Amino acid sequence: MKRILSKIYWLFNIIFLKKYEGYLDIETTHLEPEKGELTVIGFGLNKGKKLEFIQLVNNEITINKLIKIIKKIKILYTYNGTEFDLKFIKKKLNIDITEYCIHKDLMKECHQRNLYGGLKQVEKKLGIERKLKGLNGLNAIKLWKDYKNFGDKKALATLLEYNREDIFNLKILKEKLKI
Repeated sequence: MKRILSKIYWLFNIIFLKKYEGYLDIETTHLEPEKGELTVIGFGLNKGKKLEFIQLVNNEITINKLIKIIKKIKILYTYNGTEFDLKFIKKKLNIDITEYCIHKDLMKECHQRNLYGGLKQVEKKLGIERKLKGLNGLNAIKLWKDYKNFGDKKALATLLEYNREDIFNLKILKEKLKI
């Protein structure tokens, strides 16, 4: 009975108290949480016609800050978030984001429509443009290392713009998929 009431309370919060549709993308130094670090957690909160970006970088990444953001989100969209972003966050911060909001992985939605590949490949297939052409996860790791090791602020700015573009394109992808 307690479990049922807990689930009802969770649904009530999601349906009536949360405000925003959200988008999440992370940047890391490795694909495996055991071998790498979480460098950027980026969110886009859909506020009607405007997407508000929030990026937590390095030491700004804390459970409290993450929960404060997640509590505003009704439904959270990712690309391969089930297998990567959410697992990485859970392993590094010991928090299951799906306990705070509904999660929808756009990669699964793409697969249902016979669209396969990483986010950038799917974007190309659907005609979604990128300003930062040619950047990928390996470049993101190098940008982070250049910032950390040499204090290269331009590298950090490029990394954050890359993260923002991924988030913004998640919104466009969702719209193209008519979700």
